[in-house]
Amino acid sequence: MEKITLTITTIFIILIILAGLYVLLTYNRLITLRNRVKEAWSDIEVQMKRRYDLIPNFVETVKGYASHEKNTLSDVIKARNTAMQNMGNISDKAQAENALSGTLKSLFALSENYPNLKANQNFLELQRELADTENKIQSSRRFYNSNVLAINTKLELFPSNIIGSVFGFRKHDLFKLDDTEQGAKKPVKVSFCLFCLL
Repeated sequence: MEKITLTITTIFIILIILAGLYVLLTYNRLITLRNRVKEAWSDIEVQMKRRYDLIPNFVETVKGYASHEKNTLSDVIKARNTAMQNMGNISDKAQAENALSGTLKSLFALSENYPNLKANQNFLELQRELADTENKIQSSRRFYNSNVLAINTKLELFPSNIIGSVFGFRKHDLFKLDDTEQGAKKPVKVSFCLFCLL
């Protein structure tokens, strides 16, 4: 009888130790994932700051050649300032950043109308740096979103979701494109009108 009690007690202790180890390992994994999300967001912020710093020089260069394009230039500066001041949630930040990217595209398009600007070495260098920064932001965004997906999945799976809620872990928002940019990637719908051809 003592052997059976000792065996049951031993099994019970082993189960408690295994459960404790699982909780410990899951907690540490969630901490690791949360820190990766923070690191990934920090990478995005570094690239956005770099872009914010480049924009005034870019606008000044364009202003020298296309001074009557004041609306476009002021839209870029306004979008930059809005993006810099936006400290809201990830989705608000994404919208502000996407608006800024849209105004930058219109500024790049101006160069087509001004051959002297297009040939300016300073303009070309700033354009290259901004394009490089945009690519780095996209890369950082993908890295951030993959880390967010990892922690959100872990927080939804059983039993790690229980451990996550007990220790106060929360799901994170993805840093995604706004509807206007996504809409631009949809295929163009073409319809033919027979009566229009007659």
